[in-house]
Amino acid sequence: MIELIGKNAGLIWNVLNEGGKLRVKEVKKVTKIRAEKDVYAALGWLAKEGKLAFEEEEGDIFVSLV
Repeated sequence: MIELIGKNAGLIWNVLNEGGKLRVKEVKKVTKIRAEKDVYAALGWLAKEGKLAFEEEEGDIFVSLV
C-alpha cells in the first residue's frame, strides 16, 4: 500500500509541476488514479512533506506545489 501511495504521489507531483494549480477532481482525472481515497492518500503524503498548498474557492478544493 505504501508503494502505491508513493507512486501516486509522484504522478500527482508531476501533473502539478506541469499544470500549476488544479482542482482535486482534475488531478484525479489527469493522473487516472481510480479511487478517490488513493488520490487523497497521495495528497496527504505530499502535504506532510510540505510540498503542497491548498485553497478553497466556491466549494472546490484547489491544490498546487509550494
